[in-house]
Amino acid sequence: MQLRTVLATTTAALAAATCLTAAGPAVASAAPVSHACSPSVSLDRFSDALDKTTYDGTFVGNLSALAVDRDGSLAALSDRSSLFDLDARTLAPESVVPLADENGAALDSEGLAIDRDGTRLVTSETEPSIRRYSKDGRILDRLPVPASLQVAPAGRATSNQTFEGLTLMDGGRTLLASMEYALAGDTAGIVRFQTWTRHHGRFQLAEQYAHRTDAAFLGVPEVQALPDGRLLVLERGFTSGVGNTVRLYLADPRHATDTSGVENLTGQPDVRLVRKTLLTDIASCPTLGATAKQPQPNPLLDNIEGMVVTGVSKGRLKVLLVSDDNQNAVQTTRFYYLRVRV
Repeated sequence: MQLRTVLATTTAALAAATCLTAAGPAVASAAPVSHACSPSVSLDRFSDALDKTTYDGTFVGNLSALAVDRDGSLAALSDRSSLFDLDARTLAPESVVPLADENGAALDSEGLAIDRDGTRLVTSETEPSIRRYSKDGRILDRLPVPASLQVAPAGRATSNQTFEGLTLMDGGRTLLASMEYALAGDTAGIVRFQTWTRHHGRFQLAEQYAHRTDAAFLGVPEVQALPDGRLLVLERGFTSGVGNTVRLYLADPRHATDTSGVENLTGQPDVRLVRKTLLTDIASCPTLGATAKQPQPNPLLDNIEGMVVTGVSKGRLKVLLVSDDNQNAVQTTRFYYLRVRV
């Protein structure tokens, strides 16, 4: 389904969403709370409703990706090989499907996109791979991966640092996956975005682009395509004793150099990187009563990995983020409801 259709379908479903935050009711005499994170981004609310819960015997956590399904519900991917269907308004789980590779082994499933026919495109970052699954979890096929993006020794990637973000562009004609960190031989902080284009119903390898993160310790956990060809890009990192850094960018790959034939990206002047503009640092958002179980620059922050555009309201995108709690007692599964002007 094209993103424009998704936005129209889901706006009505999510407009009635209730505020499920840890904050108590507002005091009538208190000064209004600013929800602005930056001139471009505001935080409507957050929800910890699914933190440390289970559904049908499956832990509801480790969430690494989100997608809007054709019926307006939310799909939430766990990196422990589980794909949940969530009620878009309440976040209540409605079903869960286990995923596996061709040998029945679990995946390190990180990226998710739902194709216009309803099939699920899912990345695994240990091989890496992108597989197409039916809604009931059957493998339909597997996409080709460039040799250089494969994990060493087959390629130049590091296990657990490969395909993290996944999004459909151009009305579903193009698929884009973001590497989390740089390849061996590339300058630290320069990550590759690989694309595939659809030919006769199958995705074939296409252009590749280079995106520079703000610091070498920041990776790219998620990307989301906009109808005009631009991208929302998350950059995220963690510093022990300090906490998470999570920043949201507007990125434009449309005039970037195709780097599929460039062996090492080392800042060559003739390589045009993806242009990006900072929209907000999530640490600048209001806390809205959020609490953290470990040190954080802002108690609202956690290990944010998933992002999806769910609609449009008053000229702003409605963007939903989710954190991966790693099934860790000091981390939280938290949903963040943003409004973003691009």
